Amino acid sequence: MNSLRYTLLTDGSSDQALLPILTWLLRELGVTFPIQPAWADLRCVPKPPRKLDQRIALAVELYPCELLFVHRDAEREDWATRRDEIVKALDHASITLPAVGVIPVRMQEAWLLTDATAIRKAAGNPNGKRPLSLPAPKTLEALADPKDHLYALLREASELRGRRLQSLNVSFLARRVADFTTDFAALRTLTAFQQLEHELHEQLRHMPL
Repeated sequence: MNSLRYTLLTDGSSDQALLPILTWLLRELGVTFPIQPAWADLRCVPKPPRKLDQRIALAVELYPCELLFVHRDAEREDWATRRDEIVKALDHASITLPAVGVIPVRMQEAWLLTDATAIRKAAGNPNGKRPLSLPAPKTLEALADPKDHLYALLREASELRGRRLQSLNVSFLARRVADFTTDFAALRTLTAFQQLEHELHEQLRHMPL
């Protein structure tokens, strides 16, 4: 294998922010050759399926890969429930290639709250001086609404006021935070991320890398 193609299937378009995190983790786990990530954008088909097993099958068909990541936010369910949903869907879709569940507790925005510098850059104000109050990494899984927390930090980091602040597209900026984050090691304190790393390590062990 001269390169590794992986496909990420997500709950929504904003969740493609997980791509830099997954690429970083693959590097951390020893993948040294070129990595080719792809977000499975199923909006390109006339009638995108809603059932997870059908979405998985279509993602693999449209975005061929050697490794599949299936994302589900835990939200009101626990990690184990979401993991069971993914396993059953993979089985129903008859997917035989290596697959790993990506299941942030609450939602993926919780994984973007560890780097103030990245948040400032994403907000377009890398030299900002306003203090940003980031939650301690070990508390991220307990946040009631990580998305609102991230959006508020982006507004603070922009240091804009009035109409310019009101027109700030924080949903777009939130996707950029991961691109500007160079080290996601703080996420290793989170149970959900530890599960992701463990599953990915096991899959990589059995791949011809």
